[in-house]
Amino acid sequence: MEKERIEYLRNFYQQYLLENCIPFWIKNGLDHQYGGIWSCLDQKGDVYNTDKSVWFQGRGTWMFSRLYNLMGQKAEWLNAAKLGYDFLINHCFDLDGRMFFSVTRDGKPLQKRRYMFSETFAIIACAEYSKASGDKAALDRARQIYEMVLDLYRNPGKIQPKINPQTRMTKALAMPMILLNTTQSLREIDPDLKYDGLAKEFVDEILKDFFKPSAGAAFEIVGPKGERLDSPQGRCINPGHSIEASWFIMHEGIYRKDQQLIDQALQLLDCSLKIGWDDLYGGLLSFVDIEGKPTEQLEADMKLWWPHTEALHALLLAHHLTGNTKYEEWYNKVHVWSFGHFADQKNPEWFGYLHRDGSVSKTLKGSMWKGPFHLPRVLLLNTKLLETMGK
Repeated sequence: MEKERIEYLRNFYQQYLLENCIPFWIKNGLDHQYGGIWSCLDQKGDVYNTDKSVWFQGRGTWMFSRLYNLMGQKAEWLNAAKLGYDFLINHCFDLDGRMFFSVTRDGKPLQKRRYMFSETFAIIACAEYSKASGDKAALDRARQIYEMVLDLYRNPGKIQPKINPQTRMTKALAMPMILLNTTQSLREIDPDLKYDGLAKEFVDEILKDFFKPSAGAAFEIVGPKGERLDSPQGRCINPGHSIEASWFIMHEGIYRKDQQLIDQALQLLDCSLKIGWDDLYGGLLSFVDIEGKPTEQLEADMKLWWPHTEALHALLLAHHLTGNTKYEEWYNKVHVWSFGHFADQKNPEWFGYLHRDGSVSKTLKGSMWKGPFHLPRVLLLNTKLLETMGK
C-alpha cells in the first residue's frame, strides 16, 4: 500500500472515531442519572429503550478505557468508563457470581442467559479500566471472573445445556474464539506466563476442531471432538465469527513470532471470505449453509455491521503482514462497500442492519447487541495499525 494511501486512511479512521462515532456515544449513550451505558439508540441518538444490555456495560467500559489508554487521557473518556464500570459492578452480577444479560435502567435484573459472554466482556472491561484508572481492585475482579469462566468452560455440566447432551453433544466456535481474545486482552494488562498456555489452548481448539481446511470453512457448531454434524446447525457457517477468529489468531501469531500460525490464520481468512462474500450484491452474508441447503436463521442473507468491521481489520492486518496485493484489493472492496452502505450520511455512526441488497432494514444505531464496540474498536485498531504501516 502506498504511503499516501496509508496516511489518508489513518486520518480517515481517526477522524471517524474521534469526530463521528465516539461523540455520538458520549452525547447519547451515557446515563448520568442512574449510571451505566444505554445502547438502544435510534437514528439520531434518542433512547428508545431504557433497559440496559449487560454486554455493553462491559464492552462500553472497555472501549472508553481503551481510548483513554491509547489515544490520550481525556477526562470525558475516563468518566464514561467509570460510569459503565460502577454500574457493571453494582448491578450486573447475580448472587451466584454469574451475570445478567439485561437489567432495568436503575439496575434491577431482567434476563439471565446460560452463555458466558456478559462475563467475558466484564473481564476485558475490568482489566482495561484498571489500567486507565489505577484501580487495582478492578484487575483483581477481572482475574476472579476469568477463573470462574474457565471453570465453567472446562466443566460444562455446571451450566444448563442448550441441547440435551444425552442425545447430542455439541460445542460452539464462539466460546474458544471469545476466550482467546479475552485472554489476549487480560494478558496485555496482567502479564503472566499462564495466559500464553491458555491462549494456545484456545487457538489449538479453533484450528483443530472447528476449522476444516478440506471443507474450506470454520464450522460454527461441531461435536465435542470436532465431529461434523449432519444438521442445519452442523452445516452452519458464520463468516463474521470466522473472520474475527482469523485476526485474533494473527495477533497471537505476531505475539509468538510464529509464522506458521499466521499462515493458518490467513488460510482461515481466505476460506471465510470465499464462502461469506455475496457476489451478487456485495457485502458479507450473516450465515451460510456449507452444502447450500436452507439455513435455520431467517436473517442469513442480511448484511450486519459487525462482520464487516471484523473484515476491515483482518484484511488490513493480512496485507500488512504479507504485503500481498490480494489482501489490499479485498480490503479496499470491503472498505468501500461498508462505508458506502452502513454509514449514515446525515447523522453519526453506522446503521447496523441491511437487507441483502444493501438497503437499510433498521435505522437504529444501537440495540441490545449493537453499541459502542465493534465499529469504534475497528476504527481504533486500524488507526494504530496504519500508524505502524506508515513508519
